[in-house]
Amino acid sequence: MSFSLLRNPIRRATIAGIRATPRVNALNSGFRASFRHNSTQANPAPKSNSNVFLIVGALAVAGAGGYFYLNQDAATAAKSGVQAAKVKANFVPTQDDYQKVYNKIAALLDEAGDYDGKETLVTPNGSYAPLILRLAWHASGTYDKDTKTGGSNYATMRFEPEALHGANNGLNIARDLMEKLKKEFEWISYGDLWTLGGVAAVQEMAGPKIPWRPGRIDGFAADATPDGRLPDATQGAAHLRAIFGRMGFNDQEIVALAGAHALGRCHTDRSGFTGPWTFSPTTVTNDYYKLLFSETWVWKKWNGPKQLEDKATKTLMMLPTDYVLVQDKSFKKYAKSYADDNDLWFKDFSAVVAKLFELGVPEQQWVSKEPWTMKTLDEQKSS
Repeated sequence: MSFSLLRNPIRRATIAGIRATPRVNALNSGFRASFRHNSTQANPAPKSNSNVFLIVGALAVAGAGGYFYLNQDAATAAKSGVQAAKVKANFVPTQDDYQKVYNKIAALLDEAGDYDGKETLVTPNGSYAPLILRLAWHASGTYDKDTKTGGSNYATMRFEPEALHGANNGLNIARDLMEKLKKEFEWISYGDLWTLGGVAAVQEMAGPKIPWRPGRIDGFAADATPDGRLPDATQGAAHLRAIFGRMGFNDQEIVALAGAHALGRCHTDRSGFTGPWTFSPTTVTNDYYKLLFSETWVWKKWNGPKQLEDKATKTLMMLPTDYVLVQDKSFKKYAKSYADDNDLWFKDFSAVVAKLFELGVPEQQWVSKEPWTMKTLDEQKSS
């Protein structure tokens, strides 16, 4: 069952290796599948977990009244009652149950329709993957290692004013999409759902396996984080180190995370910027790094915020925080290594995304001591 509000009363009461050909949009799904077939297989799904039974036992001691003991958000508290009922019915989700949620998310990614790639809700080839990945990243990237606040644990982007922060513009679309799945799988917490969505977005777009495990709980409006914890794309190296350093990331990890810009594009009605970073914005490759070094980047002449465009085609873009990766000496050496070695970047990207998605979650909350590897849709079809 969801560890969402199941743990809340306890907490409250006790506390491309291959680069896409220029002038061509995304690689087709068949080509993406060829990447995915080489991915590692998932570990066998556990049938039960001691952490779950400890939590269930604690709930039995606390009693149903524990859900309403403190001044909590009414809607969240009501959902707690549903969770408690499922506990009493002995519903304890296994890895297979989470795989079913993953599968639904993966199917949703391809329901975006056939957009032309111009200032639409999604990127070319009609994938919601970049949008869902952005939701998972922004929900996790609010973590502060000093105050131990923020991160993916409480899914506080559900609440205002965090939902209205400028960095989260447009993510209401992603939250609404995921809400459909939340209604189908009421037992899963929002934090687990959103981060699992990020895992699916990377893996289904031919990216590396992202180790993942459930255990996040749903918080309350009082847990929401202040504005300013996410990167400002107009800034430079010092800003990146301050923002990501607050989360606990070093230079190498900052550069590895930046490669997520292989997916998606910017939209003027959200960030104010416009355009994709690569010629294949719905496929995960190291093209982002390759293009930083291989293309000549010039400042775009327009009335929007300061951004760069490739001199040759004027169809690609880079943000000031992207371009700093080839200007800063420390950042540049990592960016060059990833431009030269897609496998190296896949390895480092997998590790840093897994770390990002776990920010803010106490170790004792995890359902599994070791992260799981979720199977892609293609892997399941071929097995």
